Amino acid sequence: MIGTLIRKELIQFRRNSFLPRLVIVFPIMIMCVMPWVMDMEVDNINVVVVDNDCSPVSRRLTDRISRNSHFVFKGMRDSYSVALKDIETTAVDLIVEIPQDYEKDITRGKLPPVLVAANAVNGTKGSLGASYVTSVITQNISDVVRLPVNTASAITFSTLSLYNKHLNYKVFMIPALMSILMMMLCGFLPALNIVGEKEAGTIEQINVTPVSRFAFIIAKLIPYWAIGIIVLSACLVLSWLVYGIVPAGNILLIYLISILLALIFSGMGLIVSNYSDTMQQAIFVIWFFVVCMMLLSGLFTPISSMPNWAQTVTLFLPVRYYIDAMRTVFVRGGTLSDILPQTLALCLFAFIMDFWAVLSYRKKS
Repeated sequence: MIGTLIRKELIQFRRNSFLPRLVIVFPIMIMCVMPWVMDMEVDNINVVVVDNDCSPVSRRLTDRISRNSHFVFKGMRDSYSVALKDIETTAVDLIVEIPQDYEKDITRGKLPPVLVAANAVNGTKGSLGASYVTSVITQNISDVVRLPVNTASAITFSTLSLYNKHLNYKVFMIPALMSILMMMLCGFLPALNIVGEKEAGTIEQINVTPVSRFAFIIAKLIPYWAIGIIVLSACLVLSWLVYGIVPAGNILLIYLISILLALIFSGMGLIVSNYSDTMQQAIFVIWFFVVCMMLLSGLFTPISSMPNWAQTVTLFLPVRYYIDAMRTVFVRGGTLSDILPQTLALCLFAFIMDFWAVLSYRKKS
């Protein structure tokens, strides 16, 4: 009986003019476009320089700024007030004002007070841009004279980047994008399934049959589990072909936790569908939950930097455990023992969601 119901679901899916195309195009667009634009490294920072010293050393600093790959040099300004107007019109992101006697102070062993004014409407761009400029200024001063020992900028750091030695942001984001695809496809498609049959009237034909609600819900879930695994496989292939990035750990562990996530969100989608009367209602409800989970899961913002109350809320979100386990295996090469707590948590969420999906379906003849 379940096999017949699954065949019915696959036929309905294939006859849909939109969903098969969505399942193919959506993963390709996410994996081939988003890693290029979702990068925390800030570039194209518009900078102007106000040079009140006009010395060889100050001109060398201006030249360093103009040649830096992070900056777009917008030229010189006669005064700070003129440059500030560029900030106010958002034409410029940073102002670097070089004081008078800049070169003289450096040769005397003093640290001249260089003003760096940043447009902080975009806080990330402003803070990182100011940090980049500060580094350039420090390097310019150190080329002329040795900085005092008690100066913080004179300290030499030796940095070793573990697991991602080239600091490639795509390595960090690709596992997150895979989880977004699993959430969207395995959450939205089931959410639209039953409510779609309600609107079409075909659900009544099922309700008058002796099919149990367990068999009915399982038959609804299995095709979306399969779709989730196919999408995950496509993402892994695209990650390798387009970016040359492969999982550092066992790929079977990635499939294990991804299957559990597919179980969770397909169950959640059917729960929403069972309680919804219209497709519009189902879309808004599942969108609400998916967006909240994405923002609180650690996909983009580290959980440790969130307020205490938000960190407590994330304990009840399955995506938190999936993201942690996915990055542990994909980036760090973790083993099953490393992700055992997250795997057990995902198993618990999967059981609750799918059991709830079965209980929430009511046959009405």
